[in-house]
Amino acid sequence: MVLPDRVAPLDRDATIMIAAFEGWNDAGSSASAAVDHLAAVWAAKEYLSLDAEDFHDFQVSRPAVSRNERGERVVSWPGTVISTAQIPSQPGRTVLVARGIEPSMRWRQFCREVLDAAEDFDVTVLVTLGALLVDAPHSRPLPIYLSSEQVEMRKLLDIERSDYDGPTGITGVLGHEAESRGISVVSGWVGVPHYVAHPPSPKATRALLGVVERLVGAPVDLGDLEYEAEAWERGVDELASEDEEIAAHVKTLEEVTDAASLPEASGDAIAAEFERFLRRNEGGAAR
Repeated sequence: MVLPDRVAPLDRDATIMIAAFEGWNDAGSSASAAVDHLAAVWAAKEYLSLDAEDFHDFQVSRPAVSRNERGERVVSWPGTVISTAQIPSQPGRTVLVARGIEPSMRWRQFCREVLDAAEDFDVTVLVTLGALLVDAPHSRPLPIYLSSEQVEMRKLLDIERSDYDGPTGITGVLGHEAESRGISVVSGWVGVPHYVAHPPSPKATRALLGVVERLVGAPVDLGDLEYEAEAWERGVDELASEDEEIAAHVKTLEEVTDAASLPEASGDAIAAEFERFLRRNEGGAAR
């Protein structure tokens, strides 16, 4: 596990894009919620919306109907929005925020359009956020995995290279395409306890925001998230107490975690967690 206080901030001159996508990469909706939070507290303004018709199977990612303030029925289409934001404590520094749903098709075109927008602002670092299911107790700090392919970035942040091989999601493909354009990439993942996989997962979202704070070198206003994370943990405690099997499993995970903290974000550790994730979600990549 890489603790946020071990992570050095990126160069203040670096223009950063932070990206997360719902779907296969987003256990407990933790990563997409983190980006939504950043967009809200940093007052993000939409720069570009990718055409949903090009990338989504609407039988998989269905549009939603609702009513606006005038009572009129409106249809909201799934898609990806790229916004610009300003970090309140760093006047003049622009950060791009990319938030959407993992596309159903045309991934390479999708990545080209996202990265073209990044190049409009001379982005030098792409930070992708994701979440996966792991064997970790909800009552302890959740594991964070950080990796980068660039030697300089690994030295700066004191992180390792991922040795994971296997199916990947849109964040993996986007990172690969960004590297081919000379953009440095940092991949951040949080481990979500597999027995509480349903969203929301505010504790995991908070953990990812802690990493973002370190990378940008500025605090993020958490608002009610601290309270929500504490309430979530108490709620899981109550649920576990009502199920002897889950309670025993949580106790075992706590004992293992307390006896020896989870390994740092080595390639072997990440690969092992991904293999567990894939076994639990067999066939998920195909969808």
